[in-house]
Amino acid sequence: MTQHLTIITGASRGMGLAMAEQLIDAGHDLLCMSRSHSDSLGQRATAKGVRCEQWPQDLARADVAALRLEGWLAGKDATSFTSVTLINNAGLLPRVAPLSAIPAPELAEVLRVDLEAPMLLTAVFLRGTQSWTAHRKVLNISSGLGRRAMASQAAYCAAKAGMDHFSRCVALEEAGRPNGAKVCSLAPGVIDTDMQVQLRSADAGQFPDVGNFVGLKEKGMLSSPAEAAARVLAVLARPDFGSNPVADVRD
Repeated sequence: MTQHLTIITGASRGMGLAMAEQLIDAGHDLLCMSRSHSDSLGQRATAKGVRCEQWPQDLARADVAALRLEGWLAGKDATSFTSVTLINNAGLLPRVAPLSAIPAPELAEVLRVDLEAPMLLTAVFLRGTQSWTAHRKVLNISSGLGRRAMASQAAYCAAKAGMDHFSRCVALEEAGRPNGAKVCSLAPGVIDTDMQVQLRSADAGQFPDVGNFVGLKEKGMLSSPAEAAARVLAVLARPDFGSNPVADVRD
C-alpha cells in the first residue's frame, strides 16, 4: 500500500491548516506541530481514516521540538512509507517597526521561530530519515520579503533570506548522497491571513509600505489560504521538485 508521511509546522490556522486539510484528504499521515490543537483537523483525519498526530509546540523552543522529533522518527517503521516530507511552514511576524524600536526578546523570538526552528527540524529530519528508502522532501515556506528588502521588517526579511540560503546549502549537501532529500524554499505568494491584517494595520509613519498592502486587499489580489495551499502542494508534487532550491509559486 502506498503510504505518505508529512510533518508540518504551523498547521492550526491559515495556509498551514489548509495544507494539512488537503493532505489529509489526499490520504497522508500527518504529524502537526502548532501552538494550539485543531479539533477540526483531528475530526477530518478520523473521517478519512488517516493518522493525524498533533503536538502543541512553541517553536521558540525548537531544541525541544527537534529532540522530540528525533525520537519519534526513530520509532517509525521506515519501510512503511513511500514518501516522507517535512514542511517548515510556521512563521512569526514581529511588530511592524524599525529594528531599533523592537525589544531584544521579541527579535530573538522571531529569529528562533522563523529561522532556527526550520534549521533544527530540517537537520533532525534529514538525520532521522537518511537510511529510509522513501522519497524524502523538505519544503520551506519562504516569502518574497526574503528576496526584497523592506523597512520595518528587518527581522522577518533576514529570517526568510536565511531560510532561502540554508536551503541552497542543504540542497547541495543532499545532491551528493544516496536517496538525498529534495529541498526547496518556496515563496507562496500573497495570502489573506492574519499576517496581512497586521501589515495593513501598521502605522504609516513607521511602515512606509503600508499603502501597498492595503492596495493588495482592496484590489482583490490576495489568495485565500486554501488557494495558496493548493498551489504550494502542487509544486511539492511535481516530479522536478527541488530542481530549483529557491523558488516562487508564481514562477
